[in-house]
Amino acid sequence: MHDAITGNNPVILDRISTALRDHCRIRGGDPASILFGAEKSGAVQLIQTAHEVLTNESRLLSGVLGQPVKLKRHIDAVAAAFRRSTARQSLPESINGLWKADLFVGDRTPDQWVGTTVKINPRHLEGAQGLRLAVVPSQQGRNDAIRRDEQRNLIVVPLPYDGSFMEVFYQGWQIVQQFIHADAQVPREVNLPRPADRQVCRFLEERRDFPVVDVLAALVPLAQPELLATQEGNLDVSLRRGEDSDTSLLIAPVASQALS
Repeated sequence: MHDAITGNNPVILDRISTALRDHCRIRGGDPASILFGAEKSGAVQLIQTAHEVLTNESRLLSGVLGQPVKLKRHIDAVAAAFRRSTARQSLPESINGLWKADLFVGDRTPDQWVGTTVKINPRHLEGAQGLRLAVVPSQQGRNDAIRRDEQRNLIVVPLPYDGSFMEVFYQGWQIVQQFIHADAQVPREVNLPRPADRQVCRFLEERRDFPVVDVLAALVPLAQPELLATQEGNLDVSLRRGEDSDTSLLIAPVASQALS
């Protein structure tokens, strides 16, 4: 979801823009996203990123009466509230459920944001003080209109599922479930028919005797996160045939040049 917004995915931006403009009364330029996810690895870095994006005048619109709170002032307390239930008592009542947010979505021009929850299963949606936007996959045969859930005080935004990032997310979660069910070993082919899915499990199984934190650190070089930091430019690519047509030799220089 965060990558789709920051990567200017036209389908996602159109839906999010409509939700912000027509339902959250945030009008400006293009939507922006701050990845929060305090439960994920690298939480300190995520909080620091939020501090860099937010200003002292950034307001959080929660859909309740009253002056919107200044988000930057409370961001550290919100992160602490995720880890310790006792810290939630220090949050203002209007945002005491904001620690459940996955993202802060908004617009930098008016400097207004909304707490956003992302769920793969719409039945798992939960309302909380401070949350305003809920992103779920659209369901085949059902109305995918953006709607207000009065009971949860959420603006529900169904997003395209088939062949899009929500489907990729769900496939990734299936790999995790099957791997855990197989006691941290490669599941049977009937459980994960796609060879690429089983290869992910092989990477993990080979390291099953190591601490989880060490395994995650060991897999970071394979993730190539730098490939997401792209920029536009002209690039000459030559195709070599025969014995010289080594795909790995071609890709590495291209990627390096595109990101330099």
